[in-house]
Amino acid sequence: MHTRWAFALAAAVPAALLAFGYFLQYVQGLQPCPLCLVQRGFFYAVIGVCVVAALHGPGTKGTVAYARLAGFFAIGGGLAAARQVWLQHLPPDKVPACGPDLYFMLDNFPLSSVIQRVLVTGTGECAKVDWTFLGLSIAEWALGWFTALTVYMVWLAARSIRSRPAA
Repeated sequence: MHTRWAFALAAAVPAALLAFGYFLQYVQGLQPCPLCLVQRGFFYAVIGVCVVAALHGPGTKGTVAYARLAGFFAIGGGLAAARQVWLQHLPPDKVPACGPDLYFMLDNFPLSSVIQRVLVTGTGECAKVDWTFLGLSIAEWALGWFTALTVYMVWLAARSIRSRPAA
């Protein structure tokens, strides 16, 4: 598979996932929690890197660099998804209290406070499971897809290094 197509495929997957997320939000009426919005941001970052890589059509070093950057964003999204999965599996008495939504926090609190509230302490709304498919929540599916994207990026980089012509 040509590098351009490999990165295009890597951009198409999170784009389709985001489209489904927007369907759930605007058609089904499910509102994303702060951690869901953070995960969306990481999906957008993976898409951005992969689209640029697909348009660029890099050589070996460029492929490795793009794959590392996209993999870095996929790992970040996976960590946010893992945090949400952890919150979803807490006993009800251990779930943190719900707080204001992300937009309110961004408008009214310093960024460091928002990051701590969302990523470190979490909010009760992130522990709520509104939708499942095959017994997995949206956060669990996101964690699986972020993991798959990370593995795919490692594979792309390794394949590029192995196929490099000998000097």
